[in-house]
Amino acid sequence: MLKAVMIFNNHGKPRLMQWYQQMDVSTQQEMLKEIFRLVHKRPDHVCNFLEGSTLLGGQDTKIIYRHYATLYFVFVVDSSESELGILDLIQVFVEALDRIFTNVCELDLIFRPDEVSQLLSEVISGGMVLETNINDIVTMSGVRKIQSAR
Repeated sequence: MLKAVMIFNNHGKPRLMQWYQQMDVSTQQEMLKEIFRLVHKRPDHVCNFLEGSTLLGGQDTKIIYRHYATLYFVFVVDSSESELGILDLIQVFVEALDRIFTNVCELDLIFRPDEVSQLLSEVISGGMVLETNINDIVTMSGVRKIQSAR
């Protein structure tokens, strides 16, 4: 099951945070800082899977991420999820964003957060993956193609 989906930039500024388990805001902020600290210091050529620290849930929690340009796409999952399956899911989500925003960039996430959240809700609901077909995700989200903010 997915515990959280986060998108943050190279400086740790969150651009999207979706939590699928109940926790208070201060804990969410601490987790974001911890995840950024763990992910940001890693070189791009190493594995995109990390085991969670004590704050994140220990060995039962995995952090799976992809770094695209100035953005980190991070999925926090429990140990029952497939690392490669989640990497593929991140790729599907990014490609769906790219179809809607035409060359998606960080500014698109800043100025159109509702569309990004709506697209994510077509992919994931309540921590469970709903859809992985990019065409269906884009069609069902109801978001029309948007000119990029660039």
